[in-house]
Amino acid sequence: MAALGWLTPRRRSATARSVLAGEAAAEAARKSSLQLEQEREEAAAEAEAPVEPEFPVVGDVRAAAFFDLDNTVMQGASIFHLGRGLYKRKFFQRRELARFAWQQAWFRLAGIEDPEHMQDARDSALSIVKGHRVSELTSIGEEIYDEYMADRIWPGTRGLAQAHLDAGQKVWLVTAAPVETATIIARRLGLTGALGTVAESVDGVYTGKLVGEPLHGPAKAEAVRALAAAEGLDLSRCAAYSDSHNDIPMLSLVGHPYAINPDTKLRKHAKARDWRLRDYRTGRKAAKVGIPAAAGLGALAGGTAAAVALHRRRH
Repeated sequence: MAALGWLTPRRRSATARSVLAGEAAAEAARKSSLQLEQEREEAAAEAEAPVEPEFPVVGDVRAAAFFDLDNTVMQGASIFHLGRGLYKRKFFQRRELARFAWQQAWFRLAGIEDPEHMQDARDSALSIVKGHRVSELTSIGEEIYDEYMADRIWPGTRGLAQAHLDAGQKVWLVTAAPVETATIIARRLGLTGALGTVAESVDGVYTGKLVGEPLHGPAKAEAVRALAAAEGLDLSRCAAYSDSHNDIPMLSLVGHPYAINPDTKLRKHAKARDWRLRDYRTGRKAAKVGIPAAAGLGALAGGTAAAVALHRRRH
């Protein structure tokens, strides 16, 4: 009996521990069950939540895309590449080439459009083509594209344009470059067409003057607005892409603005308005826009070397 008396408390103690273990297990099961139920409810809510619509929308014919050219679709400024090609064909002298080389180096180094440089380049181009036939410059432009421009197309931006084309939408270049050059580039890339600066011609010969002003800044926005009206487009469903703060008027017109390889001012503006950004330049810090030292010095050295070489040859 003594032995049985000694065993009884142990049995009760073990039973109490079993009860405690069972209660703990039940509480844990209850908590895990509630957690699983909550996870299922959250998953169901996410499934039912509206998903951001696919963009570009396939078959939306009232939507189109508008792409800036220089440093958005193509690295560098098209007018400078055009100048190199024209020099090669004896359209002007070495001193003009040195200026073109320096302007291109500056554009690549700074990554921005300097108004004075761009205006100087346009004035130079107009004086160079004065008296030449439009057909002649168009034919030469095809050759210059193959020589200097084809390898400078940003693949990332090209892919964005192709996405719009695949969706059945029209894609236009919008640039201050000569419309003949812009049209060649658009055709080579399989785009719909181009809006560009129009140089005056009489009987197919350039006069050395512009029709109106360069297609730059607000003029781009006006061109896009006019084209949209003519094409029956809904600008709120359209997209625009540019690297420059000068194109904020054009970007602000559309419902889907994109900052591509943006300069500092455009990056700040885009972030403040939650615009989408894409940067296809290599070696860039996320918080800073500026060509890295190696690439920047390389561009500068290249342009300076060209100018120095020409100077030495001249003397």
